[in-house]
Amino acid sequence: MEIGFHTDAFNSSYWNFDQCLEWAHQRGIRFIECGTIDGVSWIHGLGYQPHIALWEDPLQMRLKMDRLGIRFSQLDAAFPLSRPEGATLGVEYILRTLRWAHVAGCPRLDTTDDRFLPRGMTERECMEQMRKIYRHVVGYAELYKIVINIEPHGYFTTKPEFMEEMLAFVDSPYLGMNMDTGNTFIAGQDPVQFLKRFRSRVDHVHIKDVSPSLAASARGELTGIAVSHCAIGEGVNAENIRRAVDLLASSGYDGVLSLECEGQGGPMIDRSLAWVRGLLAAGKGGATA
Repeated sequence: MEIGFHTDAFNSSYWNFDQCLEWAHQRGIRFIECGTIDGVSWIHGLGYQPHIALWEDPLQMRLKMDRLGIRFSQLDAAFPLSRPEGATLGVEYILRTLRWAHVAGCPRLDTTDDRFLPRGMTERECMEQMRKIYRHVVGYAELYKIVINIEPHGYFTTKPEFMEEMLAFVDSPYLGMNMDTGNTFIAGQDPVQFLKRFRSRVDHVHIKDVSPSLAASARGELTGIAVSHCAIGEGVNAENIRRAVDLLASSGYDGVLSLECEGQGGPMIDRSLAWVRGLLAAGKGGATA
């Protein structure tokens, strides 16, 4: 296993992607995950957003990252596919990100659904829409040899019975799951049991803790959180993370543990990085950090 991080840690710091690369380089982190912007955003254009836009040149980005010894672990193309717009905007967003990822050397994409059941649509209508979407985009994923992961983050994906059905939409090694310890917990699930059920399909992992105050006020009400708002290892989800990493190690997972934690300009995610490195060094999987 390797440690990486999602650049959304530095949203509130208004960093750009190059600053995130430098932060990773200084700490010996070899994998980075970020969101993709399909178009022009003023805040990104001014250098205040830590994600990449699809108008940026993917080969130049790949060469820049190669010089630092850093690779993409995953690109985040998580437009909520259960919404009506998922069939139009969501599909094109995924396909454009796939093409960019292919040139940039990124092996996987992250996708998900919305927190709410869309007004005017039934559960079955949403599931059938997503079935059509995944069958369509996975065909391109097989062409580009890039895995499309489904992340538990919304109304459907945080419910095991729906996630199981979604992972069976297409019989393909290019459809997998991005496990998220924080989203499954805040949605009211047991992250370890959720991971046990889908371990064979896990292709990428988000590590998130949950603060005691957030758990007390929102567990079972939310279906996902963007980042940990406490350092990883300092919240009520820490023991679940320990057990999840142990389970991943014992079952042979050799992928990336991507930290999703509020960076506060560095201190909080630095504490998170130290805690996860200590967890791995203690023998949970013999991983590298």
